[in-house]
Amino acid sequence: MKPKTGLFAANLLVCGVMLFPLEMKGRDASETRAEQIAQAAEGLRAKLSETRRDFHMHPELSNREERTARVVAERLLALGLDEVKTNVARHGVVALLKGAKPGPVIALRGDMDALPINETIDVPYKSLVPGVKHACGHDAHTTIELGVAEVLSRMRDQVHGTVKFLFQPAEEGPPPGEEGGAKLMIKEGALDHPRPQAIFGLHMTPETEAGKVGYRAGPAQSAFDVFTITLHGKGSFAAWPHKGVDTMLVAAESVLAIQSIKSRRIDAFEPVLITIGKIQGGKTPHTIAEEVKMEGTVRTFNPQVRKEIEELLRETLAGVTAAYGATFHLEYEHGTMVVYNDPKLVEESLPSLRRAVGETNLFEFPQRMGAEDFSYYEVIIPGFFMRLGSGNKAKGITAELHTPEFDIDEDCLVTGVKVMANLALDYLERHAGESASKR
Repeated sequence: MKPKTGLFAANLLVCGVMLFPLEMKGRDASETRAEQIAQAAEGLRAKLSETRRDFHMHPELSNREERTARVVAERLLALGLDEVKTNVARHGVVALLKGAKPGPVIALRGDMDALPINETIDVPYKSLVPGVKHACGHDAHTTIELGVAEVLSRMRDQVHGTVKFLFQPAEEGPPPGEEGGAKLMIKEGALDHPRPQAIFGLHMTPETEAGKVGYRAGPAQSAFDVFTITLHGKGSFAAWPHKGVDTMLVAAESVLAIQSIKSRRIDAFEPVLITIGKIQGGKTPHTIAEEVKMEGTVRTFNPQVRKEIEELLRETLAGVTAAYGATFHLEYEHGTMVVYNDPKLVEESLPSLRRAVGETNLFEFPQRMGAEDFSYYEVIIPGFFMRLGSGNKAKGITAELHTPEFDIDEDCLVTGVKVMANLALDYLERHAGESASKR
């Protein structure tokens, strides 16, 4: 379609919705574009719901997202994207959408994996896989990104540069002994050829009503680590405990002592969580357990505090076990980094968010102790990770993430498409004139 004297000669037909010309007298181009995106996203409402429900009914665990990846790749190819690369980081999909105008490259990321949780809610789209459920909203993230690809594929004449779509497996963490997630995506070149200038992502947030979007500049979500403590004692008959070393008692003392690390050994103003989530040991009620295993997680924002906690865990366990004549073994594994939203990127993105959802639906969310492997991308390029409201108290959609009852208000799918499409087009237009050396 060729422009005539700065105006489009005809209207644009996007996703079955008639859109008005980009440049209208007396109107800001970005505002008009936001209206076009809103119309296109609304026109996809039924399709978005259908797509999300299909993914929800066929959930796949981390590094096992074969069907999901196949559906994603087929949809992207059908949209005519310029390049669709599969089998990145096992089942990841990386696709390029090249605009009609020169400009930089940005990336949009959506994750695809589900969780080993049994679904308990009775809905028409209930999981068909026993013990596996999309309990963190990744089915919605994938759906939103596909929706953005569809909208932008029909607005190429307004795209300055290239949009790189990253459909990522294993955000919840790969199975033991396997690599996966954002780290493996990066390792296998997902951010290369071409390298994006910035990356955007979002996450379902059930405590926030659908239609609202949360942002935060700087440190937004914590880093996390996991640990396994194995306590070794001496077995004995319960009738004469003095002949053994009771690891159950040592475990109880250890849990209490570990909590004192936060309350008595770390600056009270440092956001820190130490949680023991699993304890396993013993064989019968009539014996002293000779071994107990405990598993837990640490959440921090400060790298120095993160290092100190590992050291204090060892110190604390050494003291407790010595007092009872037991021994311990600690396995400590570092997880994701702090989600750090580039302040400059956030600031320049806020007008786009306001156009997408309105001033009253935009809010600054507090720091969260939930972790995200989106943080690995942000170590390499500037990133902005948002919280997308997905709850609805009136409909009873309030269950937390990672629970059997979790669900979303599907209105958030339309909101998500509007947000991500506006962010992409506005960023590319703002930076279109930058030299290749800066990119």
